[in-house]
Amino acid sequence: MQRFILRQNIGRFRTLLLEQRNEHDTHVLKVMLSRAVRNLAILEAADGFEAEIDPLHAEVQRRIFRDSFEHSSIPHLLLDPRKGLHIVDINAAYEKATLTSAAKIAGSCMFDVFPDKPSDEEADGVSNLRASLKHAAEEGVPNAMHIQRYDVRDASGLFVTKFWKPVNSPIFDAQGRLLYLLHQVEDVTDAIQKRTAEAAGSP
Repeated sequence: MQRFILRQNIGRFRTLLLEQRNEHDTHVLKVMLSRAVRNLAILEAADGFEAEIDPLHAEVQRRIFRDSFEHSSIPHLLLDPRKGLHIVDINAAYEKATLTSAAKIAGSCMFDVFPDKPSDEEADGVSNLRASLKHAAEEGVPNAMHIQRYDVRDASGLFVTKFWKPVNSPIFDAQGRLLYLLHQVEDVTDAIQKRTAEAAGSP
């Protein structure tokens, strides 16, 4: 019932936004839409995606991930596609980029570790990432996201501004069944902030 209500509200908010001309009301509707889309994404993430995982194959692939990506300069995260979307492993580059560690977050739900910044009422990192993971899982092909603002928490719990170029890819076992989702990111924060500063300083 909750999901049905959220979907109904999302459709209604989008329709109202097309009709709205008042700046204040437009902002309010955008906030309400973002909140509804985010809440729906979190509910659906709890269900995960359809996957029949053989523990032996899963462990072999996890070791391959560790061997292949541990020393890569590109941040990678390995995700269990089943209920909860639990983090399986991350490499050192991902630890550095997201200000966390594998020891702290392995086994945790993706969106518990990486929630949207609460003070950003229009944050859409959770909903956009979940949609991309869904595409990769259900279509069986990599999905490259547009540049996404998705702030992360530092050691003190404060949110740090971050912009990313994510690519989400399915990993299959020998029988072609979905085993993991591989989340790869490029931190483009410096480039985006530099571009923004240059635009603000231009006449």
